[in-house]
This record gives sequence, structure tokens and C-alpha cells, in this order.
Amino acid sequence: MEKLFKKHETLFCILLIVVYVVVNSYLIQNFGVADYRTSVILTIMSVLLVILMFSLKRIEYYGLTKAKNPKRFLYFIPLVIIFSVNLWNGVNVNHTKNEVVFHILTMINVGFLEEIIFRGFLFKMMDKDNLKAAIIVSSVTFGIGHIVNLVNGSELFTTLMQVCYAIAIGYLFVTIFYKSKSLVPCILAHIFINATSIFKVESSGLLYIVSIFLVISCLGYAFYINKTVKD
Repeated sequence: MEKLFKKHETLFCILLIVVYVVVNSYLIQNFGVADYRTSVILTIMSVLLVILMFSLKRIEYYGLTKAKNPKRFLYFIPLVIIFSVNLWNGVNVNHTKNEVVFHILTMINVGFLEEIIFRGFLFKMMDKDNLKAAIIVSSVTFGIGHIVNLVNGSELFTTLMQVCYAIAIGYLFVTIFYKSKSLVPCILAHIFINATSIFKVESSGLLYIVSIFLVISCLGYAFYINKTVKD
């Protein structure tokens, strides 16, 4: 398995991205985020991905390990501030218990899968040959991947704003992974912002502020990491 994967790593990474995007989009369109079927299927995908990483002996290689020297990353506290944005406008508690539970379970898997696929498999596949290209592709692919939300019913402007700040988030996450050798902080932050989205109080005016804040703060934190943490 390991030899076969190494021989066709590029093809496998592309297929992995396509399969994830297609399956996730299908589940959201047909069942919704807060549905047990979506949660179960994505959980199965997460388990299969972990099994694959174990079989390839690449658990630490793909970032499932402790971050090196967390003090230099300010103990990742900026991530908590950055990803509190869903709660800025208040907290919406008008949801059933099942909706909250399955939404959070779905988003745990989405955060894990997207970080492992875009930051783990894709980035590590490319950085051996061209680090700068790997960073750009990982960031931009992650951001552009959110265009699929148009198919899931999101408005065009909202989706375009999401693409912009998702690219910035992707750049920050890949910077953290490259410098700390760990994806755990990125996975936890990704899960948090996705999971808290169910409690968000929508505000069109706040969308501009949040988008600008995310772009500036993510790029600023990434700049700080690049300047203070050695490879």
C-alpha cells in the first residue's frame, strides 16, 4: 500500500479532494448539515482517513502530533480571538438538541477532513519539490473550494467574501503547520469556527467587518509566525 501510494501520490491527492468535495456537497444538499446521515457518513470518512494514515505510517508526517515550541506561537491564543467571530453579534439558541448535536458532529469531521486533506496530504505532497507553490496551492485551493457553497444555496456575494477570507485562513493554517509540524491547532480552530456557526446571529453589515478582520488578522498572525519562528 505504501509503495503504491508513493508512486501515485499526486493522483491520489486529487482524487481525495474530489471525493471529499462531491460527497460533502451531496450530503449537505440532500440531508443538510444538522442531520445524522451527514454526521455518520463524514465520521466514516474520517475513520477511513485515519486508517489510511496509519497504514502509510504517516500519522506524525501529516501533522497529528504535538506542536513544537508552542510558546513561540503565543500558545495559539490569537486563533481563539480570530475564530470567536461567529459569536460577535450574539448567540442564537433557537435550535433543537438534535440539530446542535449533529451539527457539531458534522463540523468536527469537516474540520478534521479538510485540514488533513488540504494541509496534510496536498501540502506535504507538493512541499518536497516547491515549498512556495505548496503554500499557495494549499491556501488558494482551500479558499476556492468554498465556491461549492453556491450549489448548497449560499448567496454569490456571501460566498465570494467567504472565499477571500478562507484563502487568508488557509495561508495562516499552512504556515502554522509548516512551522510547528502540527495540524492539531489548525484542526481545533477549524472545528471551533465551523461548530459555532450554528449559534451565529446573521447580520449583513457585520459580514464586511468580519471578512476584513479575518483577512487582516490571519495574515498578520502568519506574518508574525514567519518572522519569529525558524523553520
